[in-house]
Amino acid sequence: MKKITYLLTGLFLFVAVNGAKAQASQECHIKYNLFKGDATTKKYAQAKPNLEYLLDNCATLSINIYKYGAKVAENLKDPVLAKKVYETRLANFPDKDPAKAHSDYADFLIENKLASDDEVFEILKKAYNISPKDMGVKNIFLYFQMIADKHQDSNPQKVFDTYDDVMESVEEKLEDYSKKIAKLQEKDSVGTITSREKRNLRAYTINSGLLGKVEGGLDAKISKIATCERLIPIYSRDFEENKTDGVWLKRAVSRMYNKECQTDPLFEKLANEYAKVTQSADAYNFLAGVLAKNGDKSGAAEMRKKAFDLETDPFKKAKYKLREAQSAGGSRARALAYEALKYNPNMGKAYLFIASLYQRSANSCGGDEFEKRMVYVAALNKALKAKKVDPGCGAGRYISSYKKNVPSKKLIFQKGMSSGASYRVGCWIGETVRVP
Repeated sequence: MKKITYLLTGLFLFVAVNGAKAQASQECHIKYNLFKGDATTKKYAQAKPNLEYLLDNCATLSINIYKYGAKVAENLKDPVLAKKVYETRLANFPDKDPAKAHSDYADFLIENKLASDDEVFEILKKAYNISPKDMGVKNIFLYFQMIADKHQDSNPQKVFDTYDDVMESVEEKLEDYSKKIAKLQEKDSVGTITSREKRNLRAYTINSGLLGKVEGGLDAKISKIATCERLIPIYSRDFEENKTDGVWLKRAVSRMYNKECQTDPLFEKLANEYAKVTQSADAYNFLAGVLAKNGDKSGAAEMRKKAFDLETDPFKKAKYKLREAQSAGGSRARALAYEALKYNPNMGKAYLFIASLYQRSANSCGGDEFEKRMVYVAALNKALKAKKVDPGCGAGRYISSYKKNVPSKKLIFQKGMSSGASYRVGCWIGETVRVP
């Protein structure tokens, strides 16, 4: 009889507990649907009570609680609620975009002036340590700026390493946007693009442009710190310790190349070691530059071919062709840049390089002021093309500069030309453009 009583009691408790759980689960779903409806229709004040219930009682129900919850807290400008949303999210969904969650929280604190620079830095540091590429565009730059301000004198290597990490993430994101933009532009050109895809194209274009500005800002910041006078002693000091580290060698060679420190013997030493350790296409490409500098043209050509053939990624092949173009001149350099564009038609930097070749030839490719200024029109066209196909390539400043140098209406009139007329730019350029 006692056994039957225990069994009945246990069964009752089991049913009661599970019934309570089912009721709680049902309540969570009701509250969630009410909350989601209010949040999506921007009834933020009405959404708040249900949000608080969900945070306290249904924290693992859905990641959308936190995505919508962040909007509710931000629009209500409620710092206590915002903190609770972000911290509860990270506790219950630690693997769901944690870097973005930290970055978004930092945005909220900055915009509402709710935290000190040191507190913001710690949050951005967490985001950066998880995944720099998932941070917000502004925060990528802000984090690097904070690192630079803290360490540029005491530990410049820390600044260089952070710059490299951040730039790799920026370039990865830019390349991803470039691929997406190329596909959607192609669909747009033939009229098969959907309204959703058009919205995506616009978003990718805007984000790519913002990232391009970040890239320019990072370059401007690092250029003040990473001078040849500063790099050479640091890399000379650390060479023995890092000469078998392929990542360190790649970054050292790349930085010295970008800062035009190739004339120092250290650059050749680093390039040779980089090729020896990694035997990579990138390393052989740098080594080709060393051979060319030493007068071994055939050896340089052979090494470039080796690097090019070894590489399988068309985007990297394009970069190698552009790097080769940058070491050439005139029509040969332009031809190589166009070869780069065969592998990556949306490589804005290749178009900008061609534009810079034209601009440098302005004085030698014209017999009078009008003809010289029409060279800037050809350069402007290339810069505009760069911006169209690759919004993040930093074409804006080139466009602004070239526009200032195209022929004025007065000069066009004096030349007996009319706006919109075809004009062939002579010299080695040989392109037909429109009179502005």
